[in-house]
Order: sequence, then structure tokens, then C-alpha cells
Amino acid sequence: MTSSVEQNVSRTDPLKWAIVLALLAGAVIGNQYFAELAAWMRVLAIVVMVVLALLVAYTTNKGREIFDFGKESRTEIRKVVWPTRQETVQTTLIVAAFTVVIALFMWFVDWVLIKLVGLVIA
Repeated sequence: MTSSVEQNVSRTDPLKWAIVLALLAGAVIGNQYFAELAAWMRVLAIVVMVVLALLVAYTTNKGREIFDFGKESRTEIRKVVWPTRQETVQTTLIVAAFTVVIALFMWFVDWVLIKLVGLVIA
């Protein structure tokens, strides 16, 4: 019985995604069409339509997966050990210094090749 419910939900998913797209398109088109209205009214209408689109998207299988992924990502980001300010500055300076060294090396190689080509051509 559970599988038939899941099949019914998945059958309605394309219709729900069409509703989501229609709501978002309506927000964009409505913002242009009602350009003479006050900005706060248009912003409120856009926020309402986007929230409705998100609610409809959440009722789909893929939408629920996306929201669950967002929750899991938030949980994982809390586990990250961020570098200290000192570590960040040191790493940035190392990268900058290495970039300068590589740039100077590339300039030297280019200069040598130009000289060699000049000797061959002359």
C-alpha cells in the first residue's frame, strides 16, 4: 500500500513543478506588469509567491530531498574546524609569495626563449 502512495505522489510531481514554475514566472511577470505600484507592494507579492513556490516544491519527492540535503549540509558545516586568523594570514602570504616566484620564473623563461629565438632568426 505504501508503494501505491509513493507512486501517486511521484505522478503528481510534474504538475507540482509546473505550478512552482508558474508561480515564479508569475512573480517575475507581475513585477514587470505592475511596475507603477509601490516597490514595497511588489516586493511583498514576490516574497509571497516565492514562499508559495517553495511550499509546493517541498511537497514533491525531489523537493523534499533538496530540503533534507540542506539540513544535512547545515549539520555538517557546524562540524567544520575553521582556521584561525593567523593560519589564514600565513597561508595567504605563502600563496602570494609562491605566485610571485612562479611569475618571476615564467618571466625568466619567456625572456630566455625570446633571446634564443632572436639568435636563431638573426
